Amino acid sequence: MQNEVFFVIPTYRLRDVGATVEQYDDHFRRNGQTVHIIVFDDSTPTTQAKYYPLLEQTRTHNELFYVGPEEKDRFLGHLNSRLRDKRLVGLVRNLFRPSYGGNRNHTLMYTLGGVVISVDDDMRPFAFMEESVETLAENEVCRGKLYRAGDNGYIKKSFDVISAFCDVLGKRVCDVPANYERGEFLVDTAMDLETNATKGLARENSLFIQRGTIDEAAVVRMAQTFRSGTNDIDAADFIEMFIEDERQTDPEQIDDQYVLVNFRPAVTKKNWRMDCGIAGYDNKFGLPPFFPTRLRFEDYVYRLWIQQPGIAAAHVDAAQNHMRNNYMRNPPAAEIFNEEVSNLLKRKIKASISHIDDLSISFDYDGAVTAEDAQEILDKITALHLRVERAATGSSSIERASALRLFGSNLKKSFYAFEPDFFQQNLLRIVDDVLTVIKGSMELWPTLVEIAFFEKARRGLPELRVANRRI
Repeated sequence: MQNEVFFVIPTYRLRDVGATVEQYDDHFRRNGQTVHIIVFDDSTPTTQAKYYPLLEQTRTHNELFYVGPEEKDRFLGHLNSRLRDKRLVGLVRNLFRPSYGGNRNHTLMYTLGGVVISVDDDMRPFAFMEESVETLAENEVCRGKLYRAGDNGYIKKSFDVISAFCDVLGKRVCDVPANYERGEFLVDTAMDLETNATKGLARENSLFIQRGTIDEAAVVRMAQTFRSGTNDIDAADFIEMFIEDERQTDPEQIDDQYVLVNFRPAVTKKNWRMDCGIAGYDNKFGLPPFFPTRLRFEDYVYRLWIQQPGIAAAHVDAAQNHMRNNYMRNPPAAEIFNEEVSNLLKRKIKASISHIDDLSISFDYDGAVTAEDAQEILDKITALHLRVERAATGSSSIERASALRLFGSNLKKSFYAFEPDFFQQNLLRIVDDVLTVIKGSMELWPTLVEIAFFEKARRGLPELRVANRRI
């Protein structure tokens, strides 16, 4: 099996993914790259039938492949036939079910033996950079600012994404280019270190490298670019931006732009700033599964897994842009709920890690949720709810006040009317369901990787060559 470079786009928005395909394909052509492009689609069969023709209307230089509901069913059927245990069918389906983690787990199986570069369907191969570049401070590897819509002072700049990843993925730290900073981990001035939860809305932030020893023989198994456009911030920060800006009348249409002031590449022992939407992986020998969850903390497994000896992570010498797509996105109140549950799980899982190996992690957290755990979340959210109500009362715009009150009402519904016992009861149920799937998945994953490796080398995994127009 050759060490091929795969470029994958996990999506559940088949209607819009064609634009992403065409822009990245053109970017690769301009940089002299030939890449195996695969779209992994989480659509239902009905949605797939409706929008797949739009993918066939794309025009690309590289061959385009597609893995949708039919191809996934055939792949899962093969896994189950080799397992020969009907009791595992449900667990296999949960591991690959339509979700943020489930779709990404398909990408890991299909790219075994190679290097995989993954972008979300609302990413673009350029970055917003300030026109007047500022010198970074000592130990600072990135600085960015929020620009209000309509502000000037920044430009689009493109970087060779494939070359930037291939410079480091699968290489030892001692072989990484000399311009890379080296350290133990990165600290974001606007976020909590270990959960990436917001410290509060910040209109400017920096990443600083924490100096420390890093094994020069460690292999870079995971890397990512920097990101502009919509910053990697919590949904609660979007609401804070909405409250702050009297001109805004819809919290789902915040159009401030995150602009990079400057950045420089870095390789680290740990990577708490993992952003799987713009990441690349050395998948030659297999990787652990993403958490199969709809809660949007599927990549947290890699922040834990990367800490074992002999492995390193990198922020590469390139940047991409995130154009937040609200089509089929959860309402802001639901996103905030998901993030709060995710942050609780991150803390609990990290505190109970018992084992890490090449293809999985193990932890002892049993799913217990105390009254104090629930109340800590409710205190934070009720404070946000109070700020929203005050902003609605003080707004001179009827439309804006109505939008604020609607969001406040949805927030209260999402958190079970802020009733402590009811909230704790439902939080406990959600956490227990998520943990059951994650723990079972981790135990089964190494066996599935072995099955997929063998089938991929022998006959290949089910995929469809898109009959689009070649340029």
